[in-house]
Amino acid sequence: MKVLVTGANGFTGSHLVKVLNQRGDRVVGLVRKSSNLQRLANCQIDLVYGEISEAKRDEVLRAVLKTAMTGVDVVFHLAAYVELGIVDEVEMQRVNVDGTRAIVEATQAAGAKLIYCSTIGIFGDTNGQTVDETFVRQQKGFSSAYDRTKYEAQQLVDCAAAQGLDAISILPSGIFGADDPHFGAVLQSFLKGRLKLWAGGQRITGIVQVDDLAIAMLLAAEKGKSGEHYIISAGDLTTREMFEILGQESGLSAPVDAPEWLVRLLGNLLDPVGRLLSWQPPLSRERVHYIYDRCVQVNATKARQELGWQPRSVEQTLKELVKASLTTPINQSGNP
Repeated sequence: MKVLVTGANGFTGSHLVKVLNQRGDRVVGLVRKSSNLQRLANCQIDLVYGEISEAKRDEVLRAVLKTAMTGVDVVFHLAAYVELGIVDEVEMQRVNVDGTRAIVEATQAAGAKLIYCSTIGIFGDTNGQTVDETFVRQQKGFSSAYDRTKYEAQQLVDCAAAQGLDAISILPSGIFGADDPHFGAVLQSFLKGRLKLWAGGQRITGIVQVDDLAIAMLLAAEKGKSGEHYIISAGDLTTREMFEILGQESGLSAPVDAPEWLVRLLGNLLDPVGRLLSWQPPLSRERVHYIYDRCVQVNATKARQELGWQPRSVEQTLKELVKASLTTPINQSGNP
């Protein structure tokens, strides 16, 4: 099978490439000219360079995509601008929405199948209710630019599927792995005994191991039904429960919960400073909102039943993460 992976150099993308290599598939990767390719070292991949953020006005990108998709059976669209807090909303719109539109149009023209990496965030705030793929978003408005742009991108994919494109959407929860560029720094700080306080110990988070996510995408390409959504999550737990599992494995105590009033105050104070200085503070109004005011809980039974997906448990994922981190420091290089 010949496939195209957008965002191939990122955290999830590079793991997908390695799984595809193990299967013996031919892989074409769409990356930016400025991309850090360290994650793709020793991978068998044909690189194609293009900026999906220029999709609205770049005819060159369309030509690049046409060439990249020649003879391709499946397109895995993973490229995205993933961030909360102080973000470039215009750039996020270009990457997540306009870029997805360009990929959808090119996939239609190539007659290939599209596997789109979405997010459980498209459901919006479920107010603590555990939902499945049949849930209809109830939240009015959006919690962040990321929330909005991923929702709009999902609408584009769904519309194309309704018009005949063979498109399947994968909706992962929090993605964890030994080279995690997001939680990795937090874990390293915890394992070094430096993480004494944590904000929002009761916040619910879903977890999926990155290689299990890659396998889910391959299963979707093989068994998924066009137009369908598949939630990909090994399970939910609070962040306090997560740190307790990490602590049991490392022999360390879970961090103390920071006072909510203090976290909210810091978010309100740091937010304008971050915007003024174009700096991403550890806390902002948006991040505080995600910690205390927004809850998304999901049920991944459909992926297990229809795709035959069998992920490792949340506990196993976290224990393996500690073992890998204690052996080799988490690699923070590469782009999400």
